[in-house]
Amino acid sequence: MKAWYFSEASKKLRYDDNREIAIGVTHKIEGAPVPCQNGLHGSVKLMDALKYAPGPVVWEVELGGDIVAHEDGDKLAATERTYLRGGIDITDTLRAFARRCALDVIHLWDAPEIVKRYLKTGGESIRGTAGDAAWDAARAAAMDAPSAAARAAAMDADMDAARANHAMEAARAAARGAARAAIDAAMDAAMDATMDAARAAARATAMNAAMDAAMNAAWAAGGDAAMDAAMDAARGDAGEAAWAAAMDAARAVAKGAARAARAAAWDAARAADMDAARAASAARGAAWDEYNTWLNEMVQDALAAKEGK
Repeated sequence: MKAWYFSEASKKLRYDDNREIAIGVTHKIEGAPVPCQNGLHGSVKLMDALKYAPGPVVWEVELGGDIVAHEDGDKLAATERTYLRGGIDITDTLRAFARRCALDVIHLWDAPEIVKRYLKTGGESIRGTAGDAAWDAARAAAMDAPSAAARAAAMDADMDAARANHAMEAARAAARGAARAAIDAAMDAAMDATMDAARAAARATAMNAAMDAAMNAAWAAGGDAAMDAAMDAARGDAGEAAWAAAMDAARAVAKGAARAARAAAWDAARAADMDAARAASAARGAAWDEYNTWLNEMVQDALAAKEGK
């Protein structure tokens, strides 16, 4: 099975294995593969492989032998891994990809001009200044963020940017910082806001409609019942006691209708929540696939340039 894998710049296996990685080499391991515990790993999607990248060197690989998928579906563990292509440091490609992702959601926040200029040009002379400006903006956004999730995402972006101190860390920060800030922080904040608005609108609409229906039903049922009982009581000379009994019956009808309406409103609100969650998940999945397509195109171009195609 074809997959993608990232290695450190040393091009050696980690965790005290230290075997060298090179095109045409096949590595094997003993024992049953268990994702994250034992095995030679890879991901079908480049975006998924990037999440686990320990460094900026990309490899296209063939996984073989016994293969087990991670429960999250974002990586595989195998007993064999053959290195087909790659072995190149794509730090510059990752930075360009991160800038592209960030520009895709630039409209979702008030980015400083120096940040916009760096994202568009990639000029190294302004990267530090742009990073400082982004840090300040992220800090301010974290203080003003309407939800804990948005604050956490903004602070994650801060920390990732701070760790970008040399080439490998810059690649990882580009992938995990700017890309995650672009994909996760901006999308999650936007999705949270959308879902909150959808929930509020759904609850308000459902509750108002249900309560209107309940009140109408209550008045119709209770009012008619009360009037009928009152008229009957009046005809039977039951007097005030009969009228009170009739009104009690009307109130009971109204309370029952209100309880039923309240339950219906909550059911409608819960259904609206689920619809909003499904819509957000679908939107996030579509964006992830689109970004994976971008990254795949950019990496393929880098590999083709290396191979002279």
